[in-house]
Amino acid sequence: MMIQQQGKKVGLPLMNLVRLNRTPILKQLHLEEKLLRKSSTNWCIINDGTDTPAIVMGISGKPSELLEIGSVLRDQVPVIKRFTGGGTVVVDKGTVFVTLICNKDDVPGVQPYPRSIMSWSGLLYNQVFKGIADFQLRENDYVFGNRKFGGNAQSITKNRWIHHTSFLWDYAEGNMAFLKQPARAPEYRM
Repeated sequence: MMIQQQGKKVGLPLMNLVRLNRTPILKQLHLEEKLLRKSSTNWCIINDGTDTPAIVMGISGKPSELLEIGSVLRDQVPVIKRFTGGGTVVVDKGTVFVTLICNKDDVPGVQPYPRSIMSWSGLLYNQVFKGIADFQLRENDYVFGNRKFGGNAQSITKNRWIHHTSFLWDYAEGNMAFLKQPARAPEYRM
């Protein structure tokens, strides 16, 4: 009853749930795109990590600006361009992926625009992380205090949208060396 009441407060639509465990991120992205374009129902996909580390870039990301190309080639790290926007992230077994695919008319009060979707997802995750550290939606990042632990990307079609998040629950510090510092970053990350 409590979850149902909180769900109504956040404006949750009825969703199909898919739980994955260590599914390769490329396979998950293919599934997400197919569900976005071919299905007419709402979906929540949760994938607990990916066994093979990979770099995932937004559709408009430029490898020369975002990646340490020499290190990526030397270590043969797969680089994947997803069909949505967003930044670049190194994913591995410590990444928890959560994807929400919704019909635009099924989520009360949410307009099919990135800012509206982000605001709604911030309310949703605020309920998920209630009482755990200092969770916030800060600019376009999910943070505990001043530490980013989740990034996201969206794609919006005529009648549907997708919002996927990579939560970094744990990470190999050495993997961060594959990424360059982005030219633009939110003020709080400075």
